[in-house]
Order: sequence, then structure tokens, then C-alpha cells
Amino acid sequence: MLRISNIFMNLNSTEEDLKNKIFKILKTNKINSISIFKKSIDARNKSNVRFVFSVDIDIDNEEKYLKWKNITSVKKYSYNIIRPINNLKNRPVVIGAGPAGLFAGLILAQAGLNPIIIERGKSVEERKKDIDEFWTTGKLLNNSNIQFGEGGAGAFSDGKLTTGITDNRIRKVLLELVESGAPSEILILAKPHIGTDNLKIVIKNLREKIISLGGEFRFETRFINFNAKNNKLYSINLQNKNKEYVLYTEYLVLSIGHSARDTFEMLYKNNINMEAKAFSMGVRIEHKQEFINKQQYGDFYNNKNLGAAEYKLNTKTSNGRGVYTFCMCPGGLVVASASEQGRLVTNGMSYYKRDSENANSALLVSVGINDFIDSTPLGGVKLQRKLEEDAFILGGESFKAPAQLVGDFLNDKVTTNFGSVIPTYKPGVTGANLKYCLPNFIYESLKEAILKLDKIIPGFANYDSVLTGVESRSSSPIRIIRDFNFNSNILGILPCGEGAGYAGGIMSAAVDGIKCAEKIINSVGVSVE
Repeated sequence: MLRISNIFMNLNSTEEDLKNKIFKILKTNKINSISIFKKSIDARNKSNVRFVFSVDIDIDNEEKYLKWKNITSVKKYSYNIIRPINNLKNRPVVIGAGPAGLFAGLILAQAGLNPIIIERGKSVEERKKDIDEFWTTGKLLNNSNIQFGEGGAGAFSDGKLTTGITDNRIRKVLLELVESGAPSEILILAKPHIGTDNLKIVIKNLREKIISLGGEFRFETRFINFNAKNNKLYSINLQNKNKEYVLYTEYLVLSIGHSARDTFEMLYKNNINMEAKAFSMGVRIEHKQEFINKQQYGDFYNNKNLGAAEYKLNTKTSNGRGVYTFCMCPGGLVVASASEQGRLVTNGMSYYKRDSENANSALLVSVGINDFIDSTPLGGVKLQRKLEEDAFILGGESFKAPAQLVGDFLNDKVTTNFGSVIPTYKPGVTGANLKYCLPNFIYESLKEAILKLDKIIPGFANYDSVLTGVESRSSSPIRIIRDFNFNSNILGILPCGEGAGYAGGIMSAAVDGIKCAEKIINSVGVSVE
């Protein structure tokens, strides 16, 4: 099979136009098949915004074309698991049903190893009801919220599948998501997303597939301890409501989320090797989506084929801090994402159509281990909690978020009224001065960075744009140490995914889950191809 890259097409071109362009490139229409491999937007020239395609073709005499520009030979993708004779004494267990846990569970189930997936939260259907109530009333359930429950934190963040990693397992993840109901376009878009509204369907279908293959889910069940002999795992302690019990297993995929603070504390107390990890914190920034569209697409901003525009920005401040945008949500909402009483957290999300009035993004400042409250591995968690507590108080102690106009932020003024950009955060915002809930190094870095980023996107520092605090859960402040075979210092406990410090988003977490499952499968004599 051949792949032709860098095929530029105008925004209103049809599939037939693309096919004719390929015929012209190859100087023949005798092609057995054509399939789009990748589609992206080239907006470098605002007066000529275009689509860019890569296509895979099946054609006779392939070698004839291999020396041509932008044409390479590729193999058809496959991911195969040879099912073993299951000689495990006990079933493998996966802690956490976020992207890492779900894909670890899926691969283990496809290998016939009948995994048990433990999730402290509820199924995605029940979880959504609790989150909707929290956003409406401010009533928080500690184990059923944006952070905890089936699907993990990513289930309520637009389902962005962009990633900085390169791994052939990415294709496996995308194919499984499409099979479970995700839009098929995620297979070809350079910046794919599923949408929060679609994700609950996809996650439910993934769960049902795992169950059909012999897996089991235990919701509202907490992992509270583990038991080892000669540094080798043999059982774990679980709690379902008020009932505690022991589950015997020799393999535990520890795919806890970045907010599983009580689990971090338990593991640290029980001498699991871990270390503090640098991460980032800051605020959410909101602009009108139409403004972002105009800045990114110029005169083409209202072309319906483009959809809502995105951005990704970064800069360095005079104090040496990196400041960057993260988890940008076109046509989205800023959402309440707390998981602990008395501590306020924000995040962003979009529905599939991305048709809300505002765009939002995290605006984050790098935080190093020297900034942490103490030198223990839990020092970053303590710093997160300090910011979240201060934000909760500043917002009025009712899970209303403190928010400030960008202009007021730059001029050190309390916001009393909002302008053209209306904050989207629910259960509501309180006009404030965010410097009272941010460490000085974050506050000063943000002030300088906003003005620098305004030179990249003119109007980024518009007075009426809105900052909402705080964004404190961008990634895990902890890394649980693992060896080449992904084992922690306790053989059989495999730290996995974002919470363990090995991923940074849905896709990289899912891929890490697959890798952990492969390690278990290979340990019982099975090869994964």
C-alpha cells in the first residue's frame, strides 16, 4: 500500500475533487482503492486556509511510484493478541476505570484473562446525574464527580485525542473507540475529539464489550490496601460502602487518577516507591469563540467546514517559568471539577458540536518540586490543596468560582461586573481578585505571559476576557516508580497512566494501559504483536 502526503485542497472541495487530484498526481485513474489516512487544516496563510490530506492507495506496480515526491510505502495496520491457556491462579485486577484502566481491562479481556476492574465511582450513566446535580446545586459527592467515576476525568473534558506521543497502539485505541460508537472521523482528523456528550455512550459500550469478553466491573468500590510476601503481591483490600473484603490476585494494574490523593497517601505509607513530579497550575481563560475563529482563520472564519478554531500557545517569563495553554476547549464550558469538600477546582469541556458561545483553555504555569510545600513525594498534593482551599474561600465557600476580567487582573482590580464575555462556569462565579488564591510566582507569571501571548493572538489580553480559578489538576504531582517490566518495588503492582505519572491525556493514558496489559500477558507466556 502507498501513502501520498501533503495533498492540499480548498475548504469546499468534495471527495470527488480529492479523487481527481490523486488521479492527476499519479497520472492514472487505475487505482484499486483510496482511503483517507489523515486530514488537517493549514491556516498558516490566513488568506488561503486549506485542508491537507494524506491518503492510502492500493495500486498495481507500487514500486514505480516510490521515488515520487510525498509517496511512501506503508503496511496495513494490525494488532493481534494470541490468547493463552489461562493458567493464572487468580484473575488480574485493574484499579480505576479511566482511559488507562479501561484499555488495560480491554486488552486483558481480549487475551482471555478475565480482569476485574475496580472503580471507586459510579458507572458513567449514574455519574453524570451526580455531576449535573453538583453543577446545579453545588452538592458534591466525594466519589462521584468530574474526577472519580467510570471514564475518569477525561470523560468530561471534550474527549480530545491529540497527543505528543508516537506509538502504533494509538491506532488500536482509535479503532476500539470507533467500534464503541465514537465518530469515525477520529480515525483521520489530525486533532480528533469525541465530545463529552458522545463519550458517555462510548464508555458504556467499552464496558459492555469488556464484560462480554469475561471481564467484570465493581463500581463504588475503593482500593484501600494491598498485601505482599517477599515483595510479591498476593491480595488487595477493597471497600464497598461499609463492607471490607479481600481479593486475591498476583497482578494489579494501578491506573488511579491524578486526584486519588487518599490512595497516594496509602501507598506512600506502605512504602511503595514514589517521587514528587513537576506539573503545572493556573486558571481557565475564556474568550468569545467567534473572536478565536477570526484570529485563527482570517476571512475564512465563518466557513462551516472548518468548525470551531483551536489554539495552542506557550511562552517563557522573565522569572524562567514556562506558561502555556492546555486542554483548549473550542465552543466549550468551564466546569466545576472538585473532588474534595472545601476545595475548588476548574476544568474545561466541550460537546461534540463545539457550538457554545465561548472558547476556554487552561492557562498554566510550570511548578517545580522546589515550589512544593515540603520535600516529601506528597508535597505537590499539599500545594494543590492550598490553592484549592484559597479558591473555595475566595469564591464564597459554596463552590462558586472566583473569576476576574483579564483587564482587572492586569490592573490589580477586583472584578465587580462582567462584560462581553459571560463566564460559563457552573454553579456560578464570584467577581474577585485572583491574586488572593494564587501563589505570587503563578500570579506574576500569568500577568507577564498574558501580555506576551497577546502578541501571538492579538486580543488574547482583551479586557473583557475572563479568568476563572483555579486549574490545579493538569497532571499528577507524583510519579510511582516502575521498572522495565512496569512493576513497582512490589512485584505484580504495575503503576499505570496519568495518576501514576506516565501519561498526560486520554490517548497517552489509554496507550499506557495497553502496555501494562501486554506486560501481564507476556509474563504468562503470550506474545502481543
